[in-house]
Amino acid sequence: FMKRIIFAILLITASIQAQDVCSIVRGAKLLAQDSKNTYLGKNVNFNGMKIKGKAKVTIGDNFHSGQDCVMITSYHKYDGGDAIPYDTKENIDKDIIIEDNVWLGDRVIILGGVKIGEGAIVQAGAVVVKDVPKYAIVGGNPAKVFKYRDIEHYEKLKRRKSFGKNFYNNPNFKRRKIHC
Repeated sequence: FMKRIIFAILLITASIQAQDVCSIVRGAKLLAQDSKNTYLGKNVNFNGMKIKGKAKVTIGDNFHSGQDCVMITSYHKYDGGDAIPYDTKENIDKDIIIEDNVWLGDRVIILGGVKIGEGAIVQAGAVVVKDVPKYAIVGGNPAKVFKYRDIEHYEKLKRRKSFGKNFYNNPNFKRRKIHC
C-alpha cells in the first residue's frame, strides 16, 4: 500500500502518496498543485518537477527525471463554455500514468491523458501528447518514437535488479528521508 507522506520543499508543502524514500537533487523542487492525487513508487528521483492540475498522477518505481519537467493534468474547456477563449467555470481533468523504470530528460512536458510505458525514455525538450509504448525512446514536439531500447539487455538488468542506485552515492543528490 502507498504511504502518506509530507514533503516540505522550499515554500511549498505537498502531501503526496509514496511507497519509499524519494530522492531530489540539491536545489531542485517537486511542486504538486493537487498533491493528494500524486502517487510515487519506489526509488523515485527528481531533478525538478512541476505537476499542475487536479487529475491523478501515478509514477512507477525507479523513475528518474531531468531538470524543469512539467506534467499538466487539467485543461481549459474551450468548446461549449461560457466565455472566449475558454470556459471560466469548468476544466477538463485527465490522469497521467508513468510505469516503472522511465527516464525523462530535461524540460519534458507531459500532457494529461498520457500513459508512458515501462522502460521508456523521453528525450530532453519533448512534448508528450499521446501514449508512449514500453521500451520506446521518444523525442520532439509532439513526441514520436524514433527507437526502442535493447529489450533483451533491459530485461537482463531488470532481473538483476540494477535500478540506478548509484545516484545515492552522487554528492549532488540529497536523499530525503520521509517520515510517515
